[in-house]
Amino acid sequence: MQRDLFMFSNGTVKRKDNTIYLIAEDGKKRALPIEQIENLHLFGEVSLNTAFFNYAGQRDLAVHFYNYYGFYTGSFLAREKKVSGLVTVKQSENYLQKDRRLDIAKSFIKSAVFHMLRFNRKKKNTTSYFVEEIKKLEKTINSVTSISSLMGIEGMIRQNYYRTLDEMIPDEFTFQQRSKRPPRDPFNALISFGNTLMYTTILSEIYKTQLNPTISYLHEPSQQRFSLCLDLAEIFKPLFVDPLIVSLVNTKKIQLHHFDDHEGIIYLSEMGKKIFIEAFDKKLKDSIQHRQLKRKVTYRYFVRLECYKLIKHVIGDTTYKPLKAWW
Repeated sequence: MQRDLFMFSNGTVKRKDNTIYLIAEDGKKRALPIEQIENLHLFGEVSLNTAFFNYAGQRDLAVHFYNYYGFYTGSFLAREKKVSGLVTVKQSENYLQKDRRLDIAKSFIKSAVFHMLRFNRKKKNTTSYFVEEIKKLEKTINSVTSISSLMGIEGMIRQNYYRTLDEMIPDEFTFQQRSKRPPRDPFNALISFGNTLMYTTILSEIYKTQLNPTISYLHEPSQQRFSLCLDLAEIFKPLFVDPLIVSLVNTKKIQLHHFDDHEGIIYLSEMGKKIFIEAFDKKLKDSIQHRQLKRKVTYRYFVRLECYKLIKHVIGDTTYKPLKAWW
């Protein structure tokens, strides 16, 4: 099974024959098992040459880059091999037709709300005032007639949802509101880092299908981002990322000393990132018995299944029904 490799070292990555080496700043050379790697995540300052990128392209290796604070900055992805003109055209048609786009966008939000409420049930937080507010807002989703109005409701739902998360965590991690650019407290830093890893995971899975990651439905397509990743992330953040974060702080695997403060920007230290990534990667490999497929499916593969369902919807095969966890 191929895996993700996360690198924090500074240095130079070079190819010699069919072997890729990391040459660290101290001169030490380390061979990288490219044949076993599906995604390479670079958190350090690494120099790369064209020989490496050519080889990475041949091996279908995705390389994801992160800045000093651990924020995602971009990716190198091999030339698309599963391009489908039909799927791209149908994706575009579903975006351009207002009703079709709105139906897909609502599906993402409904799945997100389902998983938000599910998580609160699992944490026995069902009597929370904020849970009740989420339920009230959920009832308005079907009556929405525009994407902008839907995004407004989604924003209010998420504000209340974050308040429910605050009710589940230790006092030292308490936070009042979401702050993204930059994170202003440790819990916001965890959310940002977890969402970043989820984004790159979804991008890697989209590239294994015929979907175009720049054509989206809830979020507006943009030249500067793969907006379909943001759409699908709505489903998986409350199902996967947020429960992982709450677990890490409640079990004290992540503590306040795992964060650094740079001029008011709060971010995970290298050790904090490593702890988080280890837990994230392990969770992606957890498997669930799939009711329709009659076999165990990992969390990572659930992302790809969501892509397949979306493809079937846009080409008119079957109506898209977003994931709603049954386990």
